Amino acid sequence: MKKLVLIAFALVFGLTIMACDGATTAAPTTAAPTTAAPTTASPTTGSPTTAAPTTAAPTTATPTTEAPIIVQGVTATSIKVGNAASTTGAGAGVGVPFNAGINAYFDYINGLGGIDGRTINFVTYDDTTNPTVGLSNTEKLIEEDEIFALVGHFGTWTVGATLELIQETGIPMIYAATGVNSLYFQESEGNPVMAVQPIYKTDGRIMTARAIKESVYGATGDQPLPSGAKIGVVYTNDDVGLSIKEGIEQEAEILGKSADMIYQAVTTSYATAMLILKASGVSAIILAMNQEPFGYALQQMHNNSLNVPVFSSYVNADVTQVNHTLDIAARPIFVNAWLDLLDPEGVSGLSQEYWDYYTVMISGDYAAYALNNYAIAGYMAAYIFVEGLKRVETADVPLTWANYIAQMESAVLDIPMGGEVDWTNGKRWGISEMSLLKYSYGYGDNPLTTDVVETDYLLETFGKVREIQSIEEIEGTIE
Repeated sequence: MKKLVLIAFALVFGLTIMACDGATTAAPTTAAPTTAAPTTASPTTGSPTTAAPTTAAPTTATPTTEAPIIVQGVTATSIKVGNAASTTGAGAGVGVPFNAGINAYFDYINGLGGIDGRTINFVTYDDTTNPTVGLSNTEKLIEEDEIFALVGHFGTWTVGATLELIQETGIPMIYAATGVNSLYFQESEGNPVMAVQPIYKTDGRIMTARAIKESVYGATGDQPLPSGAKIGVVYTNDDVGLSIKEGIEQEAEILGKSADMIYQAVTTSYATAMLILKASGVSAIILAMNQEPFGYALQQMHNNSLNVPVFSSYVNADVTQVNHTLDIAARPIFVNAWLDLLDPEGVSGLSQEYWDYYTVMISGDYAAYALNNYAIAGYMAAYIFVEGLKRVETADVPLTWANYIAQMESAVLDIPMGGEVDWTNGKRWGISEMSLLKYSYGYGDNPLTTDVVETDYLLETFGKVREIQSIEEIEGTIE
């Protein structure tokens, strides 16, 4: 049973996708293994040359121009799709397992005969964690490879550099591995951009609502936030930090806490920000940033004895960014999560939907990534794309861009291991309901060994403390 125990401790239940302005690399700590060495995940490579535009500014509604292309990449027996993802460079630790999950699910579907008699051909190019390369590769996918859709469009750098191109051509983009606010559209029917991950603005709203509404304060950690208590916000001055900050400001205003929020932008001097917030007497800290700066911020909170609860993004549900030796009990760490793999009645406490994923991974050439949360994200991207194909088949309409998008907008889509995404009436909000996780660690038996039983092996996890909730449920405005 050690293999099953390993899953319970190694999986990170927030589904943390790299989503940053530039490159990020993990700052490893002593953590139970969560990823395996790369295997053959990416079938092709590219050599781009085009210059990179900057990331698109957040919008709330942008009508799309009707695309001159009705369909491409579709034959009677195949559908060609693709993405540009980091398989080298700083993003490779995310991009390689992410693509492995996509490949594994497409292989599974192809093994069943495909959808409506068509197998799926996945073409991917390495963006090297560079927006210039990402744009060039996306142009190549659309114009030379003539793919039908972008599946698992990867990283803030490439997504931001290519949104205008996607809107102009009208090619469907299913699942962006980022939550940058430029993916948010209030009402935009026919929009080819279909994000799934929570938009950072929503992420920021939810973490703020929880910092204000959760009873995690006081000496016993079970008291409500005192009236008039200050909340510190540390944000990186990039697309991720600013996108999250926008949601924080909105929710603070909704809950009447704007005057109690203290904001600190950081680039390199995290220590200064923590000293200012400590002197201000904040009762909680919200960290609006992704993985690498999250680790730096926790270190500086420890160094400056800023001992208050921490709330952060779903992208930071990653034990490798937490150093368990840094007085974690003095500053409990809470993060959002948009997937829920747990089922008390399931095998080893995990849901059947998780075991379906696990079976697909180990049945192909992707067993090395079966416990990798980035691979789960890629699997989800492929799964959601295929659900759209099934809807087109059921509707008995030709497979065109317009028909595919219309079917994705026809009804809410249930997400395995998670909630649901709603593209009806032109909504492009991403998932807007999340659970709450809390970091913990302990010592016990190493699940990777079978010959001995240890008692001193470090076991770390982000465990669920709140079920999936909407913002309104957290605010208490609905039951």
